[in-house]
Amino acid sequence: MLGSTHGTFTTDPRRAHVVACGELPPHTVHGRAVTADDLDVSGRPLYAGVPDLDRFFRPASVAVVGASDAEGRPNTGITRQLIAWAERVGARLHPVHPTRRSVFGITCFPSVADLPEQVDLAVLLVGDPLPVIEQLAEEKVRFAVAFASGFAETGEEGAAAQERLAAAVQGSGLRLLGPNTNLNAFEEFREDLEGPAIALITQSGHQGRPVFTMQELGVRLSHWAPTGNEADLETADFISYFAERPEVGAIACYVEGLKDGRAFLLAADRAARRGVPVVAVKVGRTEAGARMAASHTGKLTGADTVVDAAMRQFGVIRVDGLDELQDTAACLARAREPKADGVVVYSISGGTGAHFSDLATEAGLSLPTLSAAKQAELHQWIPEYLNVSNPVDNGGHPVGDWRGRKIIDAILDDPEVGVLICPITGPFPPMSDKLAQDLVDAAEQTDKLVCVVWGSPLGTEDAYRTTLLGSSRVATFRTFANCITAVRAHLDHHRFTAHYRSPFDEAPRTPSPSFRKAQALMRPGQQLSEHAAKQLLRAYGIRVPREQLVTSAAAAVRAAGLVGYPVVMKASGAQLAHKTELGLVKIGLTSASQVRDAYRELTDIARYEGVDLDGILVCQMVERGVEMVVGVTHDPLFGPTVTVGLGGVLVEVLRDAAVRVPPFGEDQAKAMLSELRGRALLDGVRGAAPADIDALVEVVLRVQRMALELGDDIAELDINPLMVLPRGQGAVALDALAVCR
Repeated sequence: MLGSTHGTFTTDPRRAHVVACGELPPHTVHGRAVTADDLDVSGRPLYAGVPDLDRFFRPASVAVVGASDAEGRPNTGITRQLIAWAERVGARLHPVHPTRRSVFGITCFPSVADLPEQVDLAVLLVGDPLPVIEQLAEEKVRFAVAFASGFAETGEEGAAAQERLAAAVQGSGLRLLGPNTNLNAFEEFREDLEGPAIALITQSGHQGRPVFTMQELGVRLSHWAPTGNEADLETADFISYFAERPEVGAIACYVEGLKDGRAFLLAADRAARRGVPVVAVKVGRTEAGARMAASHTGKLTGADTVVDAAMRQFGVIRVDGLDELQDTAACLARAREPKADGVVVYSISGGTGAHFSDLATEAGLSLPTLSAAKQAELHQWIPEYLNVSNPVDNGGHPVGDWRGRKIIDAILDDPEVGVLICPITGPFPPMSDKLAQDLVDAAEQTDKLVCVVWGSPLGTEDAYRTTLLGSSRVATFRTFANCITAVRAHLDHHRFTAHYRSPFDEAPRTPSPSFRKAQALMRPGQQLSEHAAKQLLRAYGIRVPREQLVTSAAAAVRAAGLVGYPVVMKASGAQLAHKTELGLVKIGLTSASQVRDAYRELTDIARYEGVDLDGILVCQMVERGVEMVVGVTHDPLFGPTVTVGLGGVLVEVLRDAAVRVPPFGEDQAKAMLSELRGRALLDGVRGAAPADIDALVEVVLRVQRMALELGDDIAELDINPLMVLPRGQGAVALDALAVCR
């Protein structure tokens, strides 16, 4: 909601302020009104405002502008559906049309101004909603829905029209859904289903249809928000609202593009605080075009890389397909908090159990070996020659009698077991019927998660349609993969929320003493020289080598004596990005003659290449350590982002990096390192000493502070290599590049 004026903040963090909400109730943070104290050091909001959408989903009165009852007109069918919806939610409906006296027997009014009461919601069935929006704002209408297309989805002209629409809404007190949305919010939801519900958010209505139809499989849905082009109300608004609803057990999202990255993270943070899982399909994993950047860091972080990292950072569960979305959301909505992480696979076939166990283990699920005592207990009912260590193979026959339920109860009674999964690859009545019923009955008696994979391609069997789908406690799947994805998400979600501490609570509110020092070094619109960039690092307490900037060969020799041999010499200039490729770096110099020769050679190359220098750096040579890269880039959606990865000359070849969006704490900085494929290098390989990981984490956190305080002034920061020395010896920034905005 950064950039909106509905109870949040203006987009300029240096002039951020709370603005009025018009006639709407003010947004709140933990029950209190949002104030300017809720800004971080850069002026960005720290907490998500929660729009009061109760009157959108359950209005007392509704106006249908452009209502019709003429046969063959598109608006007629829509009007009929809205009348039925208004009756279901108990709302008074008022048709609005300039030439009709009644619509479907209901009195029709010529304009919004003529309505007999102030309405909560106006549904606009008109081609150009802008004039009506202005009227609605004058009449203090709280919400409007614009179905019309032809806006930002059509190109520049449509985008300009959408901007005019958004401007008309901004500051008016009216909240708008759309344009280019549909009737999904007004669907008929089943009222006979019990248990926690899924709340659905989609930018494409058709893409939410598979989740919506899960009601016919017994999965409860409570809301559907089709956000369309998001000229005003956006995905983040609905996540924040749904996270506060007591009936919502999980939020399922289909996202084509995020309107505001910061708003999305604030909403995800609110859901994480409350332990409400958010499952999302976010399209756009492939890079449509590579961004050009002077730094290595900029080349490491494509747009989807940042989105993926940001979602993971705030506990949003990203899945790829709509089938995964529906199955994972349903599982998370229904499942109770796990008592243990252990998963037991139980089947009537050794082959099935082994196959599923391989897939589950490869996906990172923990399949603990059952204790000797538990195995002995299971062998009371399962023949001794069958494996019961996990997976548990019952051989088939025990499921057909009283022994089947005993086996299931014994497994669920194990304190190391949090999830029981039973893959049934095909129906084999009557045994499969008895097995399904035993699993359902056991699930009703336990607080542990019981999952069944029904593998029959038909799906018409009574054991599946009636027994399994009739249970609100068993999580039923049709594929191994979706079951594994959902179970992993279930365990990961609860592990994440159990230890979740909002980074926004700990974000700095006031600038550090380093900030003013750094400001004096910034050069708007320019790239800093290495020397100036290292001064920027020094201002934030990041260690750099001993070095001096010189402008003559004699001065270089004196500097080498002060710095201490061996030394490194580099050309330093404001527009000099990659020195090595131009031959502008000399390493391992051990004598005055070598220093003099190097100075002359470097300046000669610079003249030949047309490079403007501010001098030659004579630097301490640091050799022992692991070369890393730490940097900041400015993402158009999320703002400043921090990257850490393997560095050195192969940084762009290896592309081994992790990304986070500030603010984040020490735990996330350490988690970034755990994500690196080359993480073992920091632990010491082939006899090398372990690296000083604490010092590396400290550098990441200091760079994050720079990103928070200078994020709108710095386009890119690249520390490469950051030499991480052996444990206890720290980390040294050997080279740095900074580009100012």
